[in-house]
Amino acid sequence: MQVTETINEGLKREIAVVVPAADMMAKRDEKLVDLKDRVKINGFRPGKVPLSHVTKLYGKSVMGELVNEMIDTETKNTLAERKEKAAQQPKITMTEDEAEAEEILDGKKDFEFKIEYEVIPPFEVADFETVKIERPVVDVTDEEIMEQVERIAENNATYSEKKGKAAKKDRVLMDYVGKIDGEPFEGGADENANLVLGSDSFIPGFEDQLVGTKAGDELEVKVQFPEEYGAAQLAGKDAVFDVHVHKVEKPGKTEINDELAKTLGLDDLDKLKDVIKGQIESQYGTQTRQKVKRQLLDQLDELHSFDLPEGMIEQEFNNIWQQITGDLEQAKKTFEDEDTTEEKAREDYMKLAKRRVRLGLVLAEIGEGAKIEVTENELQQALMQQIQQYPGQEKEIYEFFQKNPDAVGGLRAPIFEEKVVDHILEKATVEDKTVTKEELMKEDELPE
Repeated sequence: MQVTETINEGLKREIAVVVPAADMMAKRDEKLVDLKDRVKINGFRPGKVPLSHVTKLYGKSVMGELVNEMIDTETKNTLAERKEKAAQQPKITMTEDEAEAEEILDGKKDFEFKIEYEVIPPFEVADFETVKIERPVVDVTDEEIMEQVERIAENNATYSEKKGKAAKKDRVLMDYVGKIDGEPFEGGADENANLVLGSDSFIPGFEDQLVGTKAGDELEVKVQFPEEYGAAQLAGKDAVFDVHVHKVEKPGKTEINDELAKTLGLDDLDKLKDVIKGQIESQYGTQTRQKVKRQLLDQLDELHSFDLPEGMIEQEFNNIWQQITGDLEQAKKTFEDEDTTEEKAREDYMKLAKRRVRLGLVLAEIGEGAKIEVTENELQQALMQQIQQYPGQEKEIYEFFQKNPDAVGGLRAPIFEEKVVDHILEKATVEDKTVTKEELMKEDELPE
């Protein structure tokens, strides 16, 4: 067998492999001899089928299997011998000429194929012990906890019928029919619907127009759906709701005490406050983690500069671009609506794609060096979380992951990344910085 490097330019490699026809035939005959003792053919006793007959029946199919085996084996061997890591699955090129392919299957012509790939570039991992992180933290105040307790008390209030006009915090029982351009739209109607005024649970502006109404009133409520509304066909549209008010109810006062906590299955008010504090801390902790990780990735990006495989960049960009254009299409928006152009957006997202590829390679190298692995238990937990998102389809989702190794890899990758981030943070300098809730929740801009 002859293995020849035909291209070595930057990160691109091309390897030509030639397997002599004689070698292919010898391997084929070995397989046929083994098959001869196992195959069952009418008219012959087991193990007594002539090799010539087995060859006639199965020769080409066995050679076809051998071709695939040779490609797989020699690709792995070539990379191992050259001590190279392919950035993506290597591309295999064989003859497309049918007559030539037949000659190869018949053992009359050498089997030739090319292996094309890009290598993962060699690079030095920077000393991430020099990384300095400011971890933003928010102190949970008693006032914030009590706001949540009061909101829970309001949500658990009992209502009684009220004579007179509706005010904020009152509950209105109503029928409504929504129309756009005079035509009712799907999901825009309901009967005997309850709405607590001031709860902000309906379209912005809807509840305000019900303040001052009373039982028996009929009115038109004019609103505009938000531009970011979940249903793309309604986003940004003007709508008119025909509303009939059946009843107005006022909330009773719910005492904030141990009894309130017990209605929620808790021992007392102090336990309720502890639960609420934990929930708020968890919410802030998630946001803090995102901010810390963003700082870390920004610094790792600045610390590393090396050539990137073009194929990986292209694949990452295509994934990003498909998501962006899909979101715009669903929202029926253009790049101009987002104060940019397609050209500028492509430029920005190409930078983001390169950043993601670079950081992915850096984190992978650090993780490999630290011998970080994703355990089977961690993978199973991630799988169960995925399955729980599709109630009623648990079996189908489980089978999907069983049959798709790439999908399992999609579960493993984020777990691996978080473990590598934790490993780096253990060695980096991390200092807490107290910030306001607004500062913590502020969204980060797109990386440069």
